[in-house]
Amino acid sequence: MEDVSNYINTVRRDFANKPLNETDILQNPIEQLAKWVEEAIDAQILDPYAMTISTVDREHRPSSRVVYLREILPTGMVFFTNYNSQKSRELDENPFIAVNFLWIEVDRQVRITGQVERVPVDQSDAYWNSRPRESQIGGWASDQSSPMADRAELEKRLNEIEIQYKDLPIPRPPHWGGFIIKPTRFEFWQGRPSRLHDRIVMVKNETDDSWSIERLFP
Repeated sequence: MEDVSNYINTVRRDFANKPLNETDILQNPIEQLAKWVEEAIDAQILDPYAMTISTVDREHRPSSRVVYLREILPTGMVFFTNYNSQKSRELDENPFIAVNFLWIEVDRQVRITGQVERVPVDQSDAYWNSRPRESQIGGWASDQSSPMADRAELEKRLNEIEIQYKDLPIPRPPHWGGFIIKPTRFEFWQGRPSRLHDRIVMVKNETDDSWSIERLFP
């Protein structure tokens, strides 16, 4: 562990000199996020739609994990999951969420906070029906976040679901669906040399749908 600590504390990487100015930011931060996601895709970044989401349990203990962004809508960002999972249980109890996108290849990061709501059933159905059949089988077989005896238990369930729905469409489980993140704050971060990064924050105004903008010290 000492070697790892020495490496962490001695290796330094400087960032490219790509400025981010207030005039570069679109007036709607959801549209700005969509633009950066598109540019991350164009840069051929691996999993550009991967985002870390953080939730809090009833004892106020935070928990983070990576999920995939599946839709960007005018009202927010959508991801899908098992509603019985830890993340879903925590979001049902406390709908506040923090989100982080990191595209290190282009020296960019986006931090988002807001609240979630479950998406309508027809929206969850539409996405479920677009998933590969193997993923649908996994959605039924996995009791996400619950303990299991061993790998064989999961494989047994997979086999049972395959047999049950052989040559049949696989319906969406009632415990599976989407959440929409309705954001209230964005921070767009652009890496700059000497750690003098650009940080542009946009906060939603409570009285209307407009967004205020300000710059933070790096």
